[in-house]
Amino acid sequence: MRGRAADDGAGVPPPPPLVPLVAGVGARRGVPVAEVLELITASCAAAGYAVRQVVALATVVAKADEPGLTGAARELGVPLRSFPAAALAAVPVPEPSAAAAAAARTPSVAEAAALLAAGPGAVLAAGKRKSPPPARATCALAVPAGRAGTAVTDSGALTAGREGAPVVPSTGTVIVMASPNPPRRGPDRRTAVAGDPAPGSATPGSKEPQ
Repeated sequence: MRGRAADDGAGVPPPPPLVPLVAGVGARRGVPVAEVLELITASCAAAGYAVRQVVALATVVAKADEPGLTGAARELGVPLRSFPAAALAAVPVPEPSAAAAAAARTPSVAEAAALLAAGPGAVLAAGKRKSPPPARATCALAVPAGRAGTAVTDSGALTAGREGAPVVPSTGTVIVMASPNPPRRGPDRRTAVAGDPAPGSATPGSKEPQ
């Protein structure tokens, strides 16, 4: 009996809840979906997280229609949030880039977008990371403030204790991407919903993925 109890995990405390992550992503025009997905996965792994903990992608408005980003959000079954360059420029980041400021009118896209989408008091879980050469994308991870006990439930709903408060605030333009084989996320993510139209105003061939 004792052996069976041990095998069944009796008396073993459950694993801690998964911390939700927001992945901020900057990209050059034409970046492939696979490159974005591989970068997000690598960023999570390097920081000790699982890609399933990503609950949203975030970027600048000018890149909100980039197929590489919308496709990655669709594959992950998470929303893609976009913010104006001016809003991102106002977010303090550890690695501002002069090249990004010249190309996108903000010294940071990946880190600033992740922090802004994760809400007030959010902190970086992983700083800016570039995809392998020719490095057409950058990624940074942020966690919402005080959400260490927040879990992604089996149904995909985001809960905080008994409150059920949403992890990511409803600011910025939101595009929810539907996936043909979505992960175990809520039914609200099985239907494509477009928020306000997101202009693709960035200059093609930008040299800085931000």
